[in-house]
Amino acid sequence: MLHFVFKRIAMAVPTLLIMAVTVFVLIRLIPGDPAALMLGDLATPASLADLRERLGLDQSLPVQFGIWFGNVLRGDFGISITSSQPVLPLVLDRFWISARVVLIAVLLASLFAVPAGMIAAWRQNSGTDLFLVGTATLLYSIPTFWLGLLLLLLFGLELNWLPVVGYVSFSEDPRAALLYIVMPVMTLFLHEMGVLIRMSRASTLEVLRLDYITHARAKGLSETAVLWRHAFKNAFGPTWTLIGLVLGNLLGGIAVVETVFTIPGLGRLLVDAIFARDYPVIQGCLLFVAFVYVAVNLVVDLLYPVFDPRVTAE
Repeated sequence: MLHFVFKRIAMAVPTLLIMAVTVFVLIRLIPGDPAALMLGDLATPASLADLRERLGLDQSLPVQFGIWFGNVLRGDFGISITSSQPVLPLVLDRFWISARVVLIAVLLASLFAVPAGMIAAWRQNSGTDLFLVGTATLLYSIPTFWLGLLLLLLFGLELNWLPVVGYVSFSEDPRAALLYIVMPVMTLFLHEMGVLIRMSRASTLEVLRLDYITHARAKGLSETAVLWRHAFKNAFGPTWTLIGLVLGNLLGGIAVVETVFTIPGLGRLLVDAIFARDYPVIQGCLLFVAFVYVAVNLVVDLLYPVFDPRVTAE
């Protein structure tokens, strides 16, 4: 088991290094002079030269990367051009806002989708199966921004049950904060539930065709016992992997939902930084998103033996 853990952690290190190089190169390919952008109209040749020297922009690209990556390892992601705030605390504050919405949505989607997919597989080609698969396909096909707008129209404008736009911190008013995140959570919940139902159904169908399931039925076990005691553990493995991918994607890519509901999360921060050409924030957001994605999938890999003991044996 320890060998498996160390192997997965060792595989994550070069991935993070490659992502750091990629982010650094992409930012350097953006047209424009970061020093001129930071100084704005007050730029003079002397001040530009001084700022480029302080930022290390007068060095070669390998030296610049070494300076930047060394600062990143110490937790220094730079200073935002627009707000003059340290980038890392700014990214972390926005990330926790996004994480609350994403974690609740993925947890609820998993709790509903996994049993629904297994029931659809158990009742293959029945009315129940067709209904669940059709619903999952419909939910997966609707873009998240369109689904969010529909929820805004229904629950915000027509029924007036929930606030339409804005965000309230949980530290200020927990009840109001819950009301403000209901529709963003519901949007992600409905969309991702469609994805997970389809995967859960497919993996369960594959397991139900195996010999040990036939043997369990031949022993006289009920279908409920066969499904939940014997099929669930092996069928949940692929779905668990997909949950990790969905979680990693959403933690770094819910900018559309955050824009629709005006949530000041990490995705919204990245979009605003791109429009403002705030290079340190863009670079910090991209690197942090890459780190979160790798970390989430590393945790998923480390927990995979819980659902499939054959992994540690291999």
